[in-house]
Amino acid sequence: MDSPGIPLPPNHQLIVNRFVAACQADARVVAALLVGSYAKGTADAHSDLDLYLITTDEAYDDFCAERKAFVRRLGEPLLMEDFGSPSSVLYILSDGTEGELIVGNEGRLPQLFSGPYRVLLDKKRLLAGEVIPWREAAPAEAEQIETLRRQVYWFWHDLSHFIMAMERGELWWASGQLEALRRYGVNLARLRHNFSDVEVGEEAYFKVERALPAEQLAPLRSTFCPMEPGAMLQAAQIIVRFYQELAPRLAQTHSLAYPTDLERLLSDRLEKLCAAHLG
Repeated sequence: MDSPGIPLPPNHQLIVNRFVAACQADARVVAALLVGSYAKGTADAHSDLDLYLITTDEAYDDFCAERKAFVRRLGEPLLMEDFGSPSSVLYILSDGTEGELIVGNEGRLPQLFSGPYRVLLDKKRLLAGEVIPWREAAPAEAEQIETLRRQVYWFWHDLSHFIMAMERGELWWASGQLEALRRYGVNLARLRHNFSDVEVGEEAYFKVERALPAEQLAPLRSTFCPMEPGAMLQAAQIIVRFYQELAPRLAQTHSLAYPTDLERLLSDRLEKLCAAHLG
């Protein structure tokens, strides 16, 4: 639904003014919106500027192909990347403004939104009234269970690589695997706190302080350690214990088979390695 949002800082308001003017002048565009934290009312001094525009159905493909040129009408871009998306682009402008431009089309209007928005321009009154409901974008249960399965099983794959790297004395590789193991722990903590958390995955740390109480991650603090074998092995032990406090219960709750034999095999390997190094 349309949200009053919060006031924008001067530099962001300038970009929004340019955005609205560019959309008004482009016959392909039928509506322009502000989305993200400004529409949610959660923005702070570090927030991005997320812009959304809606084109006619006929102009959609053409506009998407030229969306980077459209961003140049807002300011001088120092970075523009779509990361494989055909309808959006992330940008950083020369004044430091960061954000995303997203393009939709009027024929798919009811499916476009999963959060609040602020209407900036509506040439056809497409967004009048309660046309678009505000719904939280929660992943499907089956999709989230598959996400959990990957966290539960892939942890042991990366632990195997950590052990292998330590046995070979390849500390850089081992350090990378240690970080991967820590991310699994953070992801599992996020899933325990909120199983519908959409940020679980590669972006484990993304807004994690807002996703769950920081004290739930306190055991992992000491695992940020020097690249020294003893410290790294102790960190791995802590991460394994953290995982073991979360993963079996989550697996049981969501009817996943827990890899008990795999856990036993790799836990034994880790303990033997620690015994050889730490005494």
